[in-house]
Amino acid sequence: MEDLLKLEHQICFPAYAFSRNLTNLYRPLLAKLNITYPQYLVLMVLWEHKQQTVNQLCEKLLLDTGTLTPLLKRLEQKGLVNRTRSKEDERVVMISLTALGIQLKESAKNIPMELVNCMNVSIDELFQLKNILNKILQR
Repeated sequence: MEDLLKLEHQICFPAYAFSRNLTNLYRPLLAKLNITYPQYLVLMVLWEHKQQTVNQLCEKLLLDTGTLTPLLKRLEQKGLVNRTRSKEDERVVMISLTALGIQLKESAKNIPMELVNCMNVSIDELFQLKNILNKILQR
């Protein structure tokens, strides 16, 4: 059996390198909107669901509250989201889009296709990769 500790035999390295490269492809597209990649992820969830609790966002984005809370504060400072305490349970913080946050969706709508155009693979191949990654993440 070949040495399993060779870099060329590892899944971790191409996964890590791909993640870094993908984030780098997003960076100039998101810079035009004055947001970071993690902020973009939060906004995509809110564009779909309108309002979420911090815990719901943590669950959907696979982040902990220590990571998400400062990110949400920065989005609030940019005027893109509102953070309000639930009237039913003050421990629960609700996150919703501002009018500016809603408007930003229009500016972001072409980002997915611009990203696909930067890669040298088909949409079908990207969906296959996404499905495999989701399968692994669900375990």
